[in-house]
Amino acid sequence: MSQAEEKLKKMGLALPAPPQPLANYIPGYRTGNLVFLAGVGPRNADGSMIAGKVGKDLTVEQGYAAARLCALNLLANLKSVIGDLDKVTHVVKVLGMVNAAPDFGQHPEVVNGCSDLLLAVLGEKGRHARSAVGMGSLPRGIAVEVEMIVEVVG
Repeated sequence: MSQAEEKLKKMGLALPAPPQPLANYIPGYRTGNLVFLAGVGPRNADGSMIAGKVGKDLTVEQGYAAARLCALNLLANLKSVIGDLDKVTHVVKVLGMVNAAPDFGQHPEVVNGCSDLLLAVLGEKGRHARSAVGMGSLPRGIAVEVEMIVEVVG
């Protein structure tokens, strides 16, 4: 078990099975030392998704929890591409998209759910550049979608 997975275990969390793509794409692609991970939604262990508009149907705290689930699913996909999360040298970039009510403005606070988990699990290797933006809708009404670029050992 990787150090990252040990940290998750201590937090009472575990990597889920890697989520399968919902369309014609792959979950992640490695080129050189970079892994580009496709966007994932907030999928629970039972396969259900957290859906709704943050600021209307969901609170900031519920959006944060959804973004945290996205981070778990991203780490699961990353492990499926590289085999061992200890191969991560740095999370380069995170793009968090929030399904938000038109007047909602707390996108960064929502996407912190993903960022905070990456830092907790990967330490300074998890500190990343980031964009947190609002969307009028997301696939199947999910609350949050996050994609990530990661640098790994060559």
